[in-house]
Amino acid sequence: MLKGKHIILGVTGGIAAYKSAQLARLLIKAGAEVQVIMTPSAREFITPLTMSTLTGKPVITEFFTANTGEWHSHVDLGIWADAMVIAPATACTIGKMAHGVADNMLVTTYLSAKAPVFVAPAMDLDMMAHPSTSANLSLLRSYGNHIIEPTSGELASHLIGKGRMEEPERIVQVLSDYFSESKPLKGKRALVTAGPTYERIDPVRYIGNFSSGKMGYSVANALASAGADVTLVSGPVSGQNLSKNVCLIKVESAIEMLNACKDVWHDVDIAVMSAAVADYRVANQSQCKIKRERDSVPNIVLAKNPDIAATLGGTKKDHQLLIGFALETDNEVQNATDKLSRKNLDAIVLNSLRDAGSGFGIDTNKITIIDKTGNIIAYPVKSKPEVATDLVNYIIDCISNK
Repeated sequence: MLKGKHIILGVTGGIAAYKSAQLARLLIKAGAEVQVIMTPSAREFITPLTMSTLTGKPVITEFFTANTGEWHSHVDLGIWADAMVIAPATACTIGKMAHGVADNMLVTTYLSAKAPVFVAPAMDLDMMAHPSTSANLSLLRSYGNHIIEPTSGELASHLIGKGRMEEPERIVQVLSDYFSESKPLKGKRALVTAGPTYERIDPVRYIGNFSSGKMGYSVANALASAGADVTLVSGPVSGQNLSKNVCLIKVESAIEMLNACKDVWHDVDIAVMSAAVADYRVANQSQCKIKRERDSVPNIVLAKNPDIAATLGGTKKDHQLLIGFALETDNEVQNATDKLSRKNLDAIVLNSLRDAGSGFGIDTNKITIIDKTGNIIAYPVKSKPEVATDLVNYIIDCISNK
């Protein structure tokens, strides 16, 4: 969707400027023509030479070139661009944009831009949470700018919180979605499950697993980007961003997740079961905190949880596409194929803990899709948003061939 598009990439002076190189590379790879404008302080974090090498264009940092007197027209740039992306956007630049402080080439170009403007904030959590930042972002939204929300995680200060610039792959996806003229899944209803389930032992303890929900949330966002009306049923997950087009239902236990899925299943065209559902729950759950005893250990009795994917598979209609996930440690293909058949799935997404870059709590995944006819499609290690895009493209192909 970005082939032939003219993109201005604005880079400001924050540590996340290192991500701008990857963003420029991905935009070029998608077929866009990219002109980089850097603020003077951005040059302290990444060199103009790096960005110029990646884009094939001289980087603009000042109003004119000192040794030749060549003038860089912000008006011409504003007319040339199909979109302007500012990534990273620091609190300082966001404030200047909000209040029209045109003291550098980047903000001056922004004020002259005719094209849509996308802003990807990046700063420390306290700056992000400050009322002035919130007010400035609200102003930018009111002007019609598109804010690409930062994510939560470890920041340059080594604190944990919201302020990390969104990943370049996701920014490119946002731009692609904006320019997309057709949504291949428009009119389709999708159900996604994500994250772990918690099975309470007592009011303060539970049985759970290490799932972060990153894969399921990425799938929900990718389906929404393709036009689907998405319901996400999520176990206890924090720090994950969702498209505004995704309806989030929060649950805790496997039984709660099953009931939420059953409530919408009859209206669903596509279901992706990516949650790491606990196989067992505590049958003798205590309503009071179990006290530590000096000489004895409490006896915890387990009961089987219902199999959500198999339950849905048992009532699946011909028009419905049901995809499961299988995280395996051995005999991966055999075990995944057995689940595919036993649960009446159309396809299963296999990942192995033995594969580097695969598993819980990390930003990458390596998947293999196995369908009910025995076809096997293996993918290399990619970021989870990229993996989600691959899966959604597979789903689009399946639906078009139904």
